[in-house]
Parts: sequence; C-alpha cells; structure tokens
Amino acid sequence: MICRFSDLRCKEVISIKTGTRIGFVDDMEFDSCTAKICRIIVFGRSRFFGLLGREDDLVINWCDIEIIGEDTILVSCDFPYGGKKKGGLLKNLLK
Repeated sequence: MICRFSDLRCKEVISIKTGTRIGFVDDMEFDSCTAKICRIIVFGRSRFFGLLGREDDLVINWCDIEIIGEDTILVSCDFPYGGKKKGGLLKNLLK
C-alpha cells in the first residue's frame, strides 16, 4: 500500500491495549540518511479550550505500529490518556 503524509493525517490512532482513541497523526520524524519513517507524532490534547496550553505530544515509534488500515492506525503502546491524571488541577495549571 502506498500512502502519502496527507493520507496518514486523516487516520485516527487507536491503542489496541486499552482501546482508547489517541488522536490523529499530526507530524512525522524520519531519518534523512535512509529516508525511513522513525516516528509519528500526535499532538497533546488542549486544556480548557486551548487557553491553558496542551498536554505533552505523544511520540509513537514506527515499530509500535501494528496495522495501518483505511481509516485507523492501530498501535501497541501505553498512553497516559487511558486513566485520570494524578496531581490535581493546580499542578496541571503550573505545568
């Protein structure tokens, strides 16, 4: 299957371990010597409509990608979006 970057940006990333929706592909890293894709990047979720910034970006190694389908990309990584964050609102505001 031949895929362009614009095609990857329209695919939703889903964790197969937890079944959670991670987001959409926003960026990629590749090795300029070998021209191979190393990682895909999903930007962090915005906090309070983007006024308080956003969470950390998620970097997914190419070896963690299980399947690239027509609409989704299935990955086998653990991500922090599955459960509640510890630390409370004040800690997140100071982040």
